[in-house]
Amino acid sequence: MVEEVFSKTQDKMQKSVQALNRDLDTIRTGRANPALLDGIQVEAYGTSTPLVQLASISTPDARTLLIQPWDRHTLGDIQKAIQKSDLGLNPMNDGISIRLSIPDPTEERRKEMVKLVRKRVEDVKVAIRNVRRDAVEELRRMEKDKEISQDENRRSQDKLQKLTDSFIEKASQVGQAKEKEIMEI
Repeated sequence: MVEEVFSKTQDKMQKSVQALNRDLDTIRTGRANPALLDGIQVEAYGTSTPLVQLASISTPDARTLLIQPWDRHTLGDIQKAIQKSDLGLNPMNDGISIRLSIPDPTEERRKEMVKLVRKRVEDVKVAIRNVRRDAVEELRRMEKDKEISQDENRRSQDKLQKLTDSFIEKASQVGQAKEKEIMEI
């Protein structure tokens, strides 16, 4: 029974760290990364469609993203969607594909990105602590229902705290790696 609580808790904490990784990939650092375009929705064929479903996205070099739509008729729609996005990139349409040049960020922009990274890391830490809180409540309920003893509850909470600390450390390491990547550009 206690193992189930730990298993669910660990799974949720792991998913929080994975979500942080995906989230931080969308932050523009000056290097071309196809994940930058993950959140872009394109109005094509009368509906809003994710860009990744309309085109292949590649990185021919470290500073360029190449978007090659499967249907050339969507080029204009893709270009408009990128211009409307908050990426601050100017798409170059050559009639076959779209090129995005990723400029070096200014010092001010780097500081803004680092603040954004820190905020997102802190949000994930809060989410991890909320998962721990839910698990502690479940353990207390189990003790109250006489499913586990008081000693087992205390041991489990100590183990849960160590698990929480390890995932918070992982989130911090992910954030520090992203900050370092931003500042090295």
